[in-house]
Amino acid sequence: MFGNRGRESPDRRVRRTRRAIRQALVDLILIKGYEAVTVTDLINRADVGRSTFYAHFADKEEVLFSSLDELAELLRLVPAARSGPLLSFSLPLFEHLHEQRRLARALLGRRGGAVVRLRGEQIMAAVVRAELMAALPSEIPPPASLNMTVTCVTGAFMALMRRWADGELVATPAEMDEAFRAVVIPGLDAILITHRGSL
Repeated sequence: MFGNRGRESPDRRVRRTRRAIRQALVDLILIKGYEAVTVTDLINRADVGRSTFYAHFADKEEVLFSSLDELAELLRLVPAARSGPLLSFSLPLFEHLHEQRRLARALLGRRGGAVVRLRGEQIMAAVVRAELMAALPSEIPPPASLNMTVTCVTGAFMALMRRWADGELVATPAEMDEAFRAVVIPGLDAILITHRGSL
């Protein structure tokens, strides 16, 4: 009866272990870059056994993807069908990354590596596509240029975030959002007006 009082629940232990491994990845990316990080590095930094690591993750890429899930979840909180402004995820995401600067620098900065950038771009492109599809008339097929438009918007946002995460740009989240929207929204509005006019 008394022995159970101080015990940590299995769910809490799992969360704590996974959090420690993810934090170890962030720390190591900032020290040596993602490409140079090994599973052994993660095990040593997180102070877990090898079998414990593999009970939670298959490899370092899976640790990375689980770390990016937090950002993906934040983006998914913005409903695809809404009456608010187009690309309304941008300010909340800039604010979140400002609060989580170390995470942003590790996952979005130059030390993150190609795998990190590609995954981030895939997540962002899916959100941008969903927003544009929701803003387009459902009665007609999407424009042939949709893929190019998604690529342009995603590229602009990711480049801005990357330079901000690395400290090359100094601005508040609101200033970052204003700059992004000032460049991107007029072009998107023009595309949407043209497409709606084809009804």
